Amino acid sequence: MSSDFKPPPLGWSMLSAVGGVVTVILAIAGLESLSVYLHQNDASLAAKSKTATPQNDGMKPEDKLLANLDPRSIVNPGVSLPPVEMSARLAPMNITASTLTPAEMLMARQAWAYFQKNWQPKTGLVNSVSGFESVTMWDQAAAIAALVSAKELGLVSAAEFQSKISQTLKTLATLPLYKGQLPNKVYNSQTLIPVGYGQLTKRQEIGWSAIDLGRMAIWLKIVGSKYPHLKPQTEAVWKYWQVQRLVKNGQMFGTAVTKGKEEYNQEGRLGYESYAAYGLKLWGLNVNKALDTRSNTAFIGIYGQGVPYDKRDFDNSGANNYVLSEPYILDGIETGFQALPKAYADRVLAAQEARYLATNQLTAATEDNLDRAPYFVYNSLFVNGKPWANITDKRENYPELKFLSAKAAIGWHVLYNSDYTQKLAGFVQTNLNAEGGWYNGFYEVLKEPNKAQTANNNGVILQSLLYKKIGKPLTIWAGVKPPKKTVDK
Repeated sequence: MSSDFKPPPLGWSMLSAVGGVVTVILAIAGLESLSVYLHQNDASLAAKSKTATPQNDGMKPEDKLLANLDPRSIVNPGVSLPPVEMSARLAPMNITASTLTPAEMLMARQAWAYFQKNWQPKTGLVNSVSGFESVTMWDQAAAIAALVSAKELGLVSAAEFQSKISQTLKTLATLPLYKGQLPNKVYNSQTLIPVGYGQLTKRQEIGWSAIDLGRMAIWLKIVGSKYPHLKPQTEAVWKYWQVQRLVKNGQMFGTAVTKGKEEYNQEGRLGYESYAAYGLKLWGLNVNKALDTRSNTAFIGIYGQGVPYDKRDFDNSGANNYVLSEPYILDGIETGFQALPKAYADRVLAAQEARYLATNQLTAATEDNLDRAPYFVYNSLFVNGKPWANITDKRENYPELKFLSAKAAIGWHVLYNSDYTQKLAGFVQTNLNAEGGWYNGFYEVLKEPNKAQTANNNGVILQSLLYKKIGKPLTIWAGVKPPKKTVDK
């Protein structure tokens, strides 16, 4: 998910997705500080309740509470992490394998229904958004994850899996590439024409995303390792692409075309940067700086939790430094927190649980498509100095469209299985089931589903359920060899 540089889709009818088992226990000291914080805010809120601001007029009491507490939920600096907690990233996570419940199998079948509806049999690609024939490499990686999960969960036969995955890999190894180098950011999923966002017929080369291809790199490794007979095809894909263009000086680079001129930009901020870089490292590329999760990291206190964020924000770097759930969820499920410290994920989830304790608002925040304008937002814990902002990549804020994410709720639950994540998962199962896949989320203020349906949302749900069944990070389960020493090549 190229979270720093991708523009949002142009419209719902022309939407193309942008191309994220240790229970969290709040320490006694943390609970005490949270209690003090909430007491102070309750007193402040009571003092201000007599003079409601105009923007709060007409709001429901629970929405007023959120509108007042969220902006005041931060304390700077936040509590940083001691080295002993940081070292948790060195040990691959393993959980106890668990048979899926009947309700979870129904959830898996419902998620797979999205791909049955949106798979393109001639190309092996899948629509990023239901009913619109456009796809990014991020979403195609989600489709591969969904197909592998469907096979292992018994939703498709071995023959169907073989047919579908072979067609997909054949297409990826023969796609028309941006300048003959790397996959374009968007394709028509039926015709394979490189297109722009929201376009289906006009050929348009708009550059590539290193972050999107980093996720694809992980799934090419999983497929080639788990199913050795497919390894020649996965390697053919990688050899077809000029992957050396993805890295420079240990960082990831992507391209964008502005007014006909190509720009070669460093991609990624804390979260997606390290997650995607790990995929490139698996193939031997030098991404050492992109995998550094300390040099550019600071901590902000949010509802009593010291949440990690990237110091490179829009003001000092020109890129948004979103703090989101999805990169931590994907890293945990796929690598066992080998790209990002698990302690960072602990803090990101704990802040969302603390928000729930303070406001009674279930919170599972990450980026996703919407069923209405502006059609794509980054529902962030923290971005560009502001807590709980729900913004576009152009920094337009839409607080009324903040939503609980289905994929984040299920992903957090299979990783942590806490009382809080059980509430998240139960809410999704009760409120977001729909024909042809799961809805993307539920709006906090509007109190209704975000009815967008996407490959990424349903793909993350499927791979989350596979993770629960097998009880191992997916790269470990597949037998992916640990990364070799990275080199420039």
